[in-house]
Amino acid sequence: MIHELVSAVNGVLWGWLLIVMLVVTGVWFSVRLGGIQLRHFTHMFSLLKGSSKSDKAGISSFQALCTSLSARVGTGNLAGVAVAISLGGAGAVFWMWVIAILGMATGFAESLLGQLYKVKDSKGEYRGGPAYYIQQGLNKRWLAITFSLCLFLGYGFIFSAVQANSITDALNHAYGIDTLNAGLVIILLAGVIVIGGLRGIARFAEWMIPFMGISYVIVAVGITVYNIEMVPGVLANIFSSAFGLQEAGYGALGAAIKHGIQRGLYSNEAGSGSVPHAAASATPNPNHPASQGYVQMLGVFLDTMVLCTCTAVIILLAGGEQGDQMEGIRMTQDAMSFHLGNGGNDFVAAAISLFAFTSVVANYAYGESNLHMFKLDNRAGRSVYTVGYLLMILWGSMASLPHVWAMADMALGLMTVINIIAIVWLTPTIVAVSQDYLNQRKLGKEPEYQHGNCEIQGATEDDIWSQRPAQTDKPSGT
Repeated sequence: MIHELVSAVNGVLWGWLLIVMLVVTGVWFSVRLGGIQLRHFTHMFSLLKGSSKSDKAGISSFQALCTSLSARVGTGNLAGVAVAISLGGAGAVFWMWVIAILGMATGFAESLLGQLYKVKDSKGEYRGGPAYYIQQGLNKRWLAITFSLCLFLGYGFIFSAVQANSITDALNHAYGIDTLNAGLVIILLAGVIVIGGLRGIARFAEWMIPFMGISYVIVAVGITVYNIEMVPGVLANIFSSAFGLQEAGYGALGAAIKHGIQRGLYSNEAGSGSVPHAAASATPNPNHPASQGYVQMLGVFLDTMVLCTCTAVIILLAGGEQGDQMEGIRMTQDAMSFHLGNGGNDFVAAAISLFAFTSVVANYAYGESNLHMFKLDNRAGRSVYTVGYLLMILWGSMASLPHVWAMADMALGLMTVINIIAIVWLTPTIVAVSQDYLNQRKLGKEPEYQHGNCEIQGATEDDIWSQRPAQTDKPSGT
């Protein structure tokens, strides 16, 4: 019965409703922000300079980027891409690219809001996200509470179960390790890290994410160079399948668009409202909300345009194609084994374990950020949340793949609908704050946001920007 209910909800959410909303929202912010993801592409990278600075209330911009990538870079990059190709064919890869490029503008908008409307919790640490900017910017507490509940269901519980499922399935496929035993090990390791809270998770992420990402890209580039003569054919297959130019026609086109966008969103999370939690926790450099918009926009690019593309190329160069049923991490493992021989299974098992495990830990941080909304950011509240989170990991490690993915899709879809409505509603604030940042850069200043610089929607007693003293203008280094 539960599975039928989940399927019915997903049928509504993913039966073109979310796809249309995501594409329209991406186009909306791309136009309203003047194609910011293309015009200011290099500026995203320039902000990494000096991004390691932080204060006692927040984490650094680089740590916030790595924390958001920890949640993004997981099963979506390895298993999710395989799911998209197995259900939507090679053309799904093209639509993953489309939603990523449009999603960069959406990611900028929501991350700017997360940083703008952040507050301090009972421990004096920054907290923020869609629930906060919905409550403060729109004064809609009921909608903020609804979003928080969806986020608890998704990131607090189900998504970690999805990541655990991929880890245990990969280890079972490669080494025959019992899924229960693997799940218990995941619980132990995750518990050790999350007990340190957001700071402990951020420190773990800033070391692990660069190591994982660079290693994976090096292997993918090596495979591509070795099979360079096949690359033109793979690209031709992606583009022809994306527009239904093959024999399957419109049926294949619909499947490619649906599964490409669905898995693209699951991977880069642009528009879902998850990343603003990491963005809000950062001490930005420059000291302006828009700077976190740029940093997290870079995260969308790295996740989908770089890492997801690596997986897609590896699968397609091995002959992977659309089939009759959903395939996940095992399709990626088989493709890697095709290229690397017996070591392929080992490499993917290690990669998915690390990629997914970082997501498991980062997901905890997103859920914890919303405890403040319910006045549960205390020892008792965190303890109950932590126990539920760990139990869901154990359940996910032994659950069947279709059921786990279906529940994850429902939670993500509900979050995304609410968040998209909120950020579109807050468009005047996003445009005004962005323009304030750009105007200061044009004057050769290092952007510095001050309360009252520009008109924003809503108000909050906890507005930390109004408490900050003005700083002396300095020439911008970018």
